[in-house]
Amino acid sequence: MTVTYSSRVANATFFGFHRLLLRWRGSIYKLLYREFFIFALLYIVLSLVYRFVLSVDQKRFFEKLSLYCDRYAEQIPVTFILGFYVTLVVNRWWNQFINLPWPDRLMFLITSCVQGRDEYGRLLRRTMMRYVNLTSILIFRSVSTTVCKRFPTIEHVVEAGFMTPEERKLFENINSPHLKYWVPVVWFTNLAAKARKEGRIQDSVDLQAILKEMNKFRTWCSTLFGYDWVGIPLVYTQVLSFSLSLCVSLSLSLSLSLSLSLSIIFFFYSVCLFVAEQLINPFGEDDDDFETNWIIDRNLQVSLLAVDEMHMNMPHLTRDIYWDDAAAQPPYTVAAADYCIPSFLGSTTDMGYDPQPQHTTKQHKQPTTHTSSTTQHLNIQPHTCCMHPYKQTVVRSS
Repeated sequence: MTVTYSSRVANATFFGFHRLLLRWRGSIYKLLYREFFIFALLYIVLSLVYRFVLSVDQKRFFEKLSLYCDRYAEQIPVTFILGFYVTLVVNRWWNQFINLPWPDRLMFLITSCVQGRDEYGRLLRRTMMRYVNLTSILIFRSVSTTVCKRFPTIEHVVEAGFMTPEERKLFENINSPHLKYWVPVVWFTNLAAKARKEGRIQDSVDLQAILKEMNKFRTWCSTLFGYDWVGIPLVYTQVLSFSLSLCVSLSLSLSLSLSLSLSIIFFFYSVCLFVAEQLINPFGEDDDDFETNWIIDRNLQVSLLAVDEMHMNMPHLTRDIYWDDAAAQPPYTVAAADYCIPSFLGSTTDMGYDPQPQHTTKQHKQPTTHTSSTTQHLNIQPHTCCMHPYKQTVVRSS
């Protein structure tokens, strides 16, 4: 699903980005080759019709129509519309990624705040994390095609262990016409309140922190649901698709041969459109869509491990190797020796300066015309005034 190439571009190398053009999975060639072949085939058919089917008068009419269309083709603001649309789609795609529900912060709070190493304490923590994962599954089932294929019904969710048969009955008995992804959230909050009353959560501050983090998790889920519900207006997508098709059609030359320039125009516009098409819904089955099934597996495994086997399970306290060293310096391997650099002390550290002692002087304001009369009245000689680095001495004439 997700195409990762970060290791290929970790360093700036010669033709680094160009080597990525040779990749097939997730490439634009894989998205575009069918449409390009259809476009080339239709163009060749049109060329044959023009050359061998149309009469002389019909050819002249077609040529005049082509010249007329070519004159006004540049007036269509396709580049602006396409750039704005792709920017909107990419921002929407990234916002959906940063709102993917991850239970890590919740599992840290639960394993530290829900006390008890007995079976009941273990049951509390595991059940709370199971409700968290159940919430994300109910959302992913409604927005992701791959998760919906994996869990097409609630029965499959029960078989996977995210919900018990008793919980399924309670879930189905809730009479609500809306998506009931919020039901496990209510179960979670009720269970947290019960744990507080029983003393398993020893402080109301801890309970508040857990509920606050659960509310953030629910916000992530509701944000994904909102993106799935309210998409980019269909009319904008239709206008863009129609404008691109019209612009490419108006770029036909009178020679009616598949020229390189026309192929570049088709390729550029189609590439941008297909990039937007692939990113507009990242919960599908394209090469660069989100790995939602992997997210479900990872979240369940990590969260249960953190609140169960790792609960209050930590290494023994021991002194580190830098116990008596005030300036700890981890070692470098030979391969990383060039990356050992001195600390940055500011851009003015290496600035040249006069080694002689620097004296601070206070600038003396020149007397104005108004003060000259006062100077004459006091019999002061302005030119005899001397400046001291820290005080001003006025010398009167005798």
